[in-house]
Amino acid sequence: MNKKRSVLGRGLGSILRNPDTDITTKLEEKNKLVGNISTIKISDISTNPFQPRTEFDQEKLEELSHSIETLGIIQPITVRKLGNDKYQLISGERRYRASKMAGKSEIPAFIRIANDQQMLEMALVENIQRSNLNPIEVALSYQRLMIECKLTQEQCSEKVGKKRSTIANFLRLLKLPEEIQAALKEEKISMGHARALINIKQIDSQISLCNDIIAFGYSVREVEQMAKSFRETGYKQTSKNPKSKIPTSLPFASQQALHNLGRKIEKDIDIKRNNKGSGKIIISFNSDEDFSDLMTKLNKS
Repeated sequence: MNKKRSVLGRGLGSILRNPDTDITTKLEEKNKLVGNISTIKISDISTNPFQPRTEFDQEKLEELSHSIETLGIIQPITVRKLGNDKYQLISGERRYRASKMAGKSEIPAFIRIANDQQMLEMALVENIQRSNLNPIEVALSYQRLMIECKLTQEQCSEKVGKKRSTIANFLRLLKLPEEIQAALKEEKISMGHARALINIKQIDSQISLCNDIIAFGYSVREVEQMAKSFRETGYKQTSKNPKSKIPTSLPFASQQALHNLGRKIEKDIDIKRNNKGSGKIIISFNSDEDFSDLMTKLNKS
């Protein structure tokens, strides 16, 4: 039976539990005790340049700040010493930021010795395992770890305690256009939606279907079917405004028929539909000649 992978990852676990990296412990006690906590000035701490998280929820920071004002810091942050009473965050940036907001001048901390590669690894594992990173931030973290630490996907898998296929699935998200990555970061679509969109070859079709997912609320299963159907032929956006809230959406089979018709007549098709299910299909034309050509195509369909 395969050994269960460490949840913390090898690098983080080895550094946090290794007496040799613990400089808060007295030298003669290093072989007996790890984990002494020091209180250090917040002004002496700089943020972690390897921090994978790029966005922090302001409302949640304010809630944490209020909690710190009332109860204090329950879990110390972890830092590395830079010299001359200067430190750099390894983990705990939310606690660090919230403490500053709460007007605290000092903060409890574990002080460790770590090089840049260990810093990057610890920041990555800490965030993936303990914080709510969005999928793009996770993907960028894996990519950065592999590039800067010169690791393969398999080696990265061993480092962070995740399956190689899991890492590969996250990295594939970075192949999506920026518009879709932004929608995923903002939780307008799920990772399941994004993974399905990757299977469509044309970028404009990926974006069009993404907009319709947001407008119509398609399920992951529906998008998987649509991506399979439009993988080669391309997909045209049905919703004119991706931010609009459509009260009801067409069944998948009807949506597929609509797009098939649009491809045959080489026209954009608009649909208006109310909550009761009734509506109309609108096909635009530019001239009498265009209308005649349209009717010919419709008769052949």
